[in-house]
Amino acid sequence: MSLVTEVVVPRYGIAWYPWAVQYFFLIALSYTSLWIAAPGIILGKKHWLATSRLALLACVSTTLVAPVALLADLHQPLRFWHFYAHPTPWSWMSLGSFLLPLHLASTVLLAWLAWRPALKARSQENDGWFSLIAGWIAWGDWQVSRKIMVLVGLAALATSVGMMIYTGAEVAIVKGRPLWHTIWLPPMFVATGIVGACGLILLLNRISGMRQADTNRQMLAIMVGACVVAGFIALTWFLDGANAVSGSVAAALDSIDQSAAWRSTAIEGGIAGVLLAALAFVVRRTPARRKAFGWVLGLLALHVAWMFRWVVLMNVQTVARNSAGFHDYHVAFGSYGLTGIIGIFGLWLTALLLIELFVPWREASLDPQRDAPASNISVSAASQGAPRHG
Repeated sequence: MSLVTEVVVPRYGIAWYPWAVQYFFLIALSYTSLWIAAPGIILGKKHWLATSRLALLACVSTTLVAPVALLADLHQPLRFWHFYAHPTPWSWMSLGSFLLPLHLASTVLLAWLAWRPALKARSQENDGWFSLIAGWIAWGDWQVSRKIMVLVGLAALATSVGMMIYTGAEVAIVKGRPLWHTIWLPPMFVATGIVGACGLILLLNRISGMRQADTNRQMLAIMVGACVVAGFIALTWFLDGANAVSGSVAAALDSIDQSAAWRSTAIEGGIAGVLLAALAFVVRRTPARRKAFGWVLGLLALHVAWMFRWVVLMNVQTVARNSAGFHDYHVAFGSYGLTGIIGIFGLWLTALLLIELFVPWREASLDPQRDAPASNISVSAASQGAPRHG
């Protein structure tokens, strides 16, 4: 007599939608851009000044938009206050709810201190509403010491390190997903975040009209290093699982062994990463190539950083947890899919344009005690292609 035992396993939908990808992408660009801006803002390195201006713009714009994506991913955004009414210090998500506002506040405060002298100079020009609004933003003629700005910068760096740790640990702590539960995921988030930040700064350097040769050279050099580190992490990650050194990594590789989609994604990601590293190494060697192709590599770097997070946060959820096989996932058109992705990009672009309109960030000396004369600002703006309003 043969017996057949039927096992019925419920089908669960994905828990994290593309909003999560947007958040992890933007927040990585936020804290890594701040690190890139630090030499010029905190250490006062003159040769890093142009890069720091662009990096600070990238940092502030992504920091402002990232929390919106996070709130949207809560499905019921108004319940965010539960994190503060019922704190759970043993939860990385709860810790992050306290770290994120601190990071946002310290980053915006640092940018305000860095941009204040240029805002005060703009307020003295006859530029209509733009001068008036610049005066409001500058908020008086009082001076801030360099030491205070350095302290605020160090506080922002401290919160950025906290954001790095919390966003990595928040995913890696999930034992139910072997592809997440590995020590290699948090450093890979950081390495690809640096790649993306370099790409964003290269792109901003082009579209803002700055086109600083030193910035292209510096960002491509950092990008090459970050790609090498990311490649080393990826190779070690794979060897760790292939040799069954780590149980979670071996289980992760076993869970996707029969998936053609996963294999094609891995091949595509590997080719994109190797191509980016090779092109960045070749392009950075001559000024003409850096000027012509820097922004193209910037777009490719942003693609690599974003796609890594898409694979980790979305594709991983297609692996069935309670049964064999894979669940299909197609990006919907609505707010939980394509429209949401486009909307977050549009929101970031809006933040960037508002800063462009009302903050003369190109002329910022990044020194809170330096007030550049209005005439010098006009000359600098004209020479660097800055728009004139009014």
